[in-house]
Amino acid sequence: MVRISAGNAKGRRVGFRKAFSQSGETDELRPTSAKVREAFFDIMRSHIGGSVFLDLYAGTGGMGIEALSRGVASAVLVESNVLRVRMINQLLSQFGFEGKAKAVCGRAIDFADKEAERGSRYDIIFLDPPYNSDELMKILPLIGEGEIVREGGLVVAEHFFKTKLHGDIGRLRLVKDYRYGDTVLTVYKLS
Repeated sequence: MVRISAGNAKGRRVGFRKAFSQSGETDELRPTSAKVREAFFDIMRSHIGGSVFLDLYAGTGGMGIEALSRGVASAVLVESNVLRVRMINQLLSQFGFEGKAKAVCGRAIDFADKEAERGSRYDIIFLDPPYNSDELMKILPLIGEGEIVREGGLVVAEHFFKTKLHGDIGRLRLVKDYRYGDTVLTVYKLS
């Protein structure tokens, strides 16, 4: 279970792990820990207000809902599991965010590609694919082309500490890595 730690939804709980994991699919649900979530929002503090937020591997929706609680203008949460998408949309409605956010069912890479074609731009993109996948190696170069990130926008990848990401990727410039136990947040800025 994820508890929102700040903003207008502070203290509210996002889903129940059991409900989110009983999806009929074999993918593992690994919500971002409270410690890492808090660190992410500390890092993003000066960028959150009024920004457009994209979570490409939404899982429970906790990061997107926390971002909305903390003041992003709008958010899109992408999740490949249709049952999780339904649950996230229900939570968005319960929390009063349905006009500012939506959960979309699909693969992150496909969504990013379609958004680039549409000309959609985001200020902050958060990536937290399954640790044992090669998703980051596939999607970061696509995002690095700069088609879905606003100029000066930030991309933050959460990954296992043994996963080594390249420095600069396309137009994404490495800002800094932050390590929290086995988890690393790697921050890039579009230039």
